[in-house]
Amino acid sequence: MAAATSLTSVSVKKPATPRSGIGKKLAISVALVVLLGSWFYAAIQPPPGRQCGSEGGPPVTATRIRLRDGRHLAYAEIGVPNERARYQIIFCHGFSSSRLDGIRASAELMEELGVHLVSYDRAGYGESDPNPKRSRRSEASDIEELADTLKLGSRFYLIGYSLGGHGVWASIKYIPGRLAGAALLAPVVNYRWPGFPANLSAEAYRKQEVGDQWALRVAYYTPWLLHWWMSQPWLPTSTVVKATTHLPNQLDAQIRDWAVSSGILEKRRKLATQQGIHESYYRDMMVMFGPWEFDPMDLHPPPFPVHLWQGDEDGLVPVTLQRYVCKRLGWIEYHELPATGHYLTAVPGFGNLLLKTLLAGTSS
Repeated sequence: MAAATSLTSVSVKKPATPRSGIGKKLAISVALVVLLGSWFYAAIQPPPGRQCGSEGGPPVTATRIRLRDGRHLAYAEIGVPNERARYQIIFCHGFSSSRLDGIRASAELMEELGVHLVSYDRAGYGESDPNPKRSRRSEASDIEELADTLKLGSRFYLIGYSLGGHGVWASIKYIPGRLAGAALLAPVVNYRWPGFPANLSAEAYRKQEVGDQWALRVAYYTPWLLHWWMSQPWLPTSTVVKATTHLPNQLDAQIRDWAVSSGILEKRRKLATQQGIHESYYRDMMVMFGPWEFDPMDLHPPPFPVHLWQGDEDGLVPVTLQRYVCKRLGWIEYHELPATGHYLTAVPGFGNLLLKTLLAGTSS
């Protein structure tokens, strides 16, 4: 009998497979993405603000009030003393401006009418503390608190110039019961307000400088990128911030040329942005040109007169869009000034005209 043959199974251990080239490349790619992401995140963060009165920050020189949330609001007063005023007015300044700007009405007329006017630094401007949560509603709230703290009465008048007009729209929306009257002076518009016909707003938008178009896109879609975008010299950025916008009106152009050559423009900029350009200019752009929670063209008629002045040669605010706003809101008394630009308060006699018109036929 043949001997049985035993077969023994032998397990052979396979050598470890070295990491594939694809795996190494993937790991390197992930690491690079993480590093680049971390670098970009750090690069787009705005520098910390320099709050007035803080260590290393600008000094406090203005009169200020303390708001409920702990912030300070700086303000200046002109006209007759509060205790004998017939009319109380709050002025909301425009872009790159401060509490030191106003309507330039004559002291004689303010005395005759009994006008007490308060101009304040909007949050992050001048000597008012920054507000990381700044919005249309917060602007109306700051205005109301300012009026209450200074005892301006249950109802007061409100004037908003240029980009400061958003404070007037917000006050009509959120605190209408506190206003006795309002005036909008060449108020900046948001091209994406739903009430505008698409073709009308698109046409006006396309007429803006390429850099301004891009700045507004970033402010609307990616506001977290705005500071970085505006600081890159190789990217198209706002001509308004750079003060290079084409101004078709002769007086506007002369005023800007004088402000640049005399150093006044730079002095105003330093005051406006001394706590950080992000907290002043760029938050302004985000609030004005970002998504709004309401459309001004949907506002109901308020129980007080509202006036709007617009120059027909304004190079910063399209007159076509302003006309449409006022056509939709028939309760606004629209005043279009011929051969006039954006700097309305610099037009001789305009401040007096504004006061006489706003206060005509009303009582304090």
